[in-house]
Amino acid sequence: MDWFQALVLALIQGLTEFLPISSSAHLILPSEVLGWPDQGLAFDVAVHVGTLVAVMAYYRRDLLAMLGGAGQAVSQRRMNQDLKLALLVGLATVPAVVFGFLGDDWIERELRSALVIAITTLLFGALLWLADAYGKRSRALTTLGVAGALLIGFAQALALIPGTSRSGITITAALALGYRREEAARFSFLLSIPVILGAALLKSKDLLEQQLPVDWGMMALGAGVSAVTAYLTIVFFIRLLERIGMLPFVIYRLILGVALLVWLA
Repeated sequence: MDWFQALVLALIQGLTEFLPISSSAHLILPSEVLGWPDQGLAFDVAVHVGTLVAVMAYYRRDLLAMLGGAGQAVSQRRMNQDLKLALLVGLATVPAVVFGFLGDDWIERELRSALVIAITTLLFGALLWLADAYGKRSRALTTLGVAGALLIGFAQALALIPGTSRSGITITAALALGYRREEAARFSFLLSIPVILGAALLKSKDLLEQQLPVDWGMMALGAGVSAVTAYLTIVFFIRLLERIGMLPFVIYRLILGVALLVWLA
């Protein structure tokens, strides 16, 4: 992988990690379609760290409120909304952890293909449109309970399949439950923090065990570009969400899925 390819892949990661269009699909496609070499484990860690920094920076007030809520709950010995949200994020993370542990190797071996990406891109794009078009979009995140968090968590586990989109499927589930678009995106992005952190730690462990050579300059480029791009993407996505809805992303997914099927034919 050369520096130009690293720059492009970092931009792709930053742009697609939090949009409902699947970052994993877009990172697989350059090697599938263009014949680019695999980005490698070290670079994968770097771009994930970049997007993690971006989402934590954007939602820093929520994260600080959750920490404060935990301290307040201990001192007052009663639940509060900030601690409740933190616990629901943790609960919704469990299904992805379990299914990732059980099936990640099989998914990596069997499902990382352009055909799978084409099918999931079309299927979950259609589900996103249905949820956005017919969801009530009236509920606030303060009404989220255990059942709703688990449902969104099981939806997130589906994002292990390339082309699904972690943000897309969790936003789809939240919209289907009747949450407002901005609230659905907020929970989805908060839910990404433990998932991205866990993935980065596991990949870092694998990297250390394999003792692979690391190009630290390229890693810094990947982390920096993905962080800045992801932060700006979150800012503009949240600001425009209520006005543009999910239809532009649905259309993009449909075009991408059909184009892949035509290319594969």
